[in-house]
Amino acid sequence: MELVNGRPEDCTGRLPKEVRCYDLLDSLGVPYQRIDHEAAMTMEACAAIDRVLDATICKNLLLCNRQRTAFYLLMLPGGKVFKTSVLSKEIGSSRLSFAPPEDMEKYLDITPGSVSVLGLMNDHDNQVQLLMDEDVLQGEFFGCHPCINTSSLRIATRDLLEKILPAMGHSPRIVTLPKEEHTHDPESRT
Repeated sequence: MELVNGRPEDCTGRLPKEVRCYDLLDSLGVPYQRIDHEAAMTMEACAAIDRVLDATICKNLLLCNRQRTAFYLLMLPGGKVFKTSVLSKEIGSSRLSFAPPEDMEKYLDITPGSVSVLGLMNDHDNQVQLLMDEDVLQGEFFGCHPCINTSSLRIATRDLLEKILPAMGHSPRIVTLPKEEHTHDPESRT
């Protein structure tokens, strides 16, 4: 795996949603680095990528309430444990669960294993509220997928907050999740 600057020289064979991510970042003048790799479906698969990126690799979870009327994209450091009861209490929404794949596709144009904050560029009606764990803000850089799990990007956290999110019409709600260490969560998705 090699860390390279910017978009691929040739985007032939890449999905339109991935290319749209590069188009967005380039149009905003946001510098980024990229690694192409085999599909990374879990945080464990991201370990080798993490070492090369040298950034806060985020676990990105699309959540919803029981009625599927409220949707949340949660960004938290990959090593943190996610407990629905803690987050539910903090945001005042009971019975949170993972959103089904059809809602991932409908609202963010993403599939399981490819969930990314960059998917918010596809949420034109602001149906998804971004929840960002406060520890994500501590890292100078964060890592995410360009809406496909065969590449990973290294982007300055400041650029996310000051350029990318405003351009997408989203602002984060900062949440505080417990600092328990992540051991193994078979339901964890990137």
